[in-house]
Amino acid sequence: MTKPDQPTFSGYQKFIIAILAILQFTIVLDFMVLSPLSAILLKEMDITTAQFGLVVSAYAISAGISGIFAAGFADKYDRKKLLLFFYTGFILGTFLCGIAPSYNLLLAARIVTGIFGGVIGSISFAIITDLFELKKRGRVMGFVQMSFAVSQVLGLPIGLYLANIWDWHAPFLMIVGVSFFVFFAIFVKMQPIAAHLAIQKTHSPLAHLTKTISKPQYLRAFAATTLLATGGFMLMPFGAAFTVNNLGIVIEKLPLIYLITGLVSMMAGPLIGKLTDQIGKMRVFLFGSLLSIALVLTYTNLGITPLWLVIVINSVLFIGITSRMISSSALTTAVPEPADRGAFMGINSSVAQISGGIASGVAGMIVFQNATGHIEHYPVLGSIVAVSMVVAIWLLYLVNRDIRRKAQAEVERMTSEVVV
Repeated sequence: MTKPDQPTFSGYQKFIIAILAILQFTIVLDFMVLSPLSAILLKEMDITTAQFGLVVSAYAISAGISGIFAAGFADKYDRKKLLLFFYTGFILGTFLCGIAPSYNLLLAARIVTGIFGGVIGSISFAIITDLFELKKRGRVMGFVQMSFAVSQVLGLPIGLYLANIWDWHAPFLMIVGVSFFVFFAIFVKMQPIAAHLAIQKTHSPLAHLTKTISKPQYLRAFAATTLLATGGFMLMPFGAAFTVNNLGIVIEKLPLIYLITGLVSMMAGPLIGKLTDQIGKMRVFLFGSLLSIALVLTYTNLGITPLWLVIVINSVLFIGITSRMISSSALTTAVPEPADRGAFMGINSSVAQISGGIASGVAGMIVFQNATGHIEHYPVLGSIVAVSMVVAIWLLYLVNRDIRRKAQAEVERMTSEVVV
């Protein structure tokens, strides 16, 4: 007999989880694969690091702006049609990256990819919120968020292998190939998701957008997302350089660190998702945050460190980060009203993209590489990230309080209707 605290999924729900996880894999891999290709692109295109940085940031900035503009329309259409539209644009942008012969065309292709790809995550989260009740969303997020770990374990090595065999265009064309199968599966098997259309109260996209960003409970969630995005974007761009130059790990060992860390995240994701539903989303977020704070402060202050210890610290740190991602994502899905879900998710995704881009820029102004290659002021970044995590705990507590109050009000409303 199935236990009530362990809800099962129907066959169709399992398909939705799987296809959204694979879809997220293509989106994440498209974003992540550019960074390890930097050495090839800098040489072949004869560009500066600043120009390469612009290629990377162009995606995030265009994604953030696109998400805000799309938010007003997000609840006006069937979510399946909206997903297919933006995924088509993403595939086109990625294909243009795969055939770009020059720097300027690559930059333009990244902007196109960001405009469409940056909105897909918010549409996916809106679909999850529409199709899965709150008590199941932790488990769903646990599987969907595995896309980050899978892209690190499988996608990046395969992409780099193809780049070494052919050239840097190959990884993008590989993503296009996988994306075609995902598009076909969504087109054929996903059912229309349009129940939200019957409860729309505003007809103007601008009015819908304005209404969404004016609600205090939504603003608290957006503020929490801003801080949640800050940590990773501040530390990640300089993580490899810090590991090699400060911790004394030879560059050839970096893939081993990423591989083991990714495998740990893959195994931990579904378990953390299950725990999120069983013991509470806020509790898991608090655990993940406290664990992450301790390890960030430890890691950023390390000197020469043995490889095995670096692997252990990174693996445990990613358990904390994964706990924060899954629990906060599941919790945030409960914030918007059904009529606002698409707009809320779009703005929330844009906030994450834009704040992450700003955080990377600020981090670049704080740290610098001295003549010996040593990364200076990295502990300062660790302290800033730790403080942001503490404030994020408080903000998520307020978000959780709003959700509990809304649930209690709904129970009281239903009770009064029964009495009447």
